[in-house]
Amino acid sequence: MAENGASPHAASSPSSPSSPLRRAEQFVWLTARVLEQRRFAYHFLDGDAGSADAVETALAAYGNEDGGYGHALEPDLRGPVSQPLHTGHALRVLDSIQRCGGMRVERVCRYLTAVSTPDGALPVIHPSQRGYPSAPFVPVVDDPPSELLATGPVVGLLHRNEVWHAWLFRATDFCWRTVESLEKSHPYEIQAAVAFLDGAPDRPRAEAAADRLGRLVREQRLAVLDPERADANPVSPGYGPGEHHFAYDFAKAPESLARAWFTDDEVARSLDFLTNEQQEDGGWPIRWRQWAPGTALECRPIITVESLRTLRAYGRSIG
Repeated sequence: MAENGASPHAASSPSSPSSPLRRAEQFVWLTARVLEQRRFAYHFLDGDAGSADAVETALAAYGNEDGGYGHALEPDLRGPVSQPLHTGHALRVLDSIQRCGGMRVERVCRYLTAVSTPDGALPVIHPSQRGYPSAPFVPVVDDPPSELLATGPVVGLLHRNEVWHAWLFRATDFCWRTVESLEKSHPYEIQAAVAFLDGAPDRPRAEAAADRLGRLVREQRLAVLDPERADANPVSPGYGPGEHHFAYDFAKAPESLARAWFTDDEVARSLDFLTNEQQEDGGWPIRWRQWAPGTALECRPIITVESLRTLRAYGRSIG
């Protein structure tokens, strides 16, 4: 510790005391789980192999013998059992530190095979969650259907990392069928579709599918185009009050296929809104329905890291 009680990183931080990054750093050290602390250090302080190793070590604590991940890695699902949503979260963490490959992903694919539905895709919640606390908006059922929400991001990420496994063949077919047949949707499903399309190997097909989805998003008003008039936009059924989505929620980086759905001004307004969403304590808020105090506290550092990554991806100054 430094003499004044500040951490060495805080004492040597190049960012100004009032910069978004400096304020977020204090929030992370104050509230975040070890995994989000390690991720913050990797993305914004160190970025070297040692800090990537530290992220992997922290992530390993959530792993299970079956190759999946549990232990409330995705905070809205509690308990130790592996779940597709936890495991997708783990893959996104590995992808962000460029470690999404090797035997660790082979074990993950074996888990995905074991919990897949008869058509080879993933349910949002596997019935093994029964008996453990979970958010009321992710109910546990005995025979859950395949869901793009769980399958799309995993398939797209594995393809982007050039992972080849037998599980991917039927899961990829499911994603194509579902994405290309969407007529009525909601923002989280569209986000899952984008995550699939951004990694799908067939780029012309992905571009055509994304173009159609972009028209659907605008026609169904699934994205708030003017944040100052957000209340004029409808909220999808089952969502919490004010649970709106903005251009940056769909196009998390400029290279995403969803970026073409929005004008430069619409993207700029959404990024201005994201910047201004940083709270007095330095963290970003969650917009979905809060059902337990602890889960909200654990989610906010995750959102804070991702908000900073999005702002930086678009070239916004974070400090």
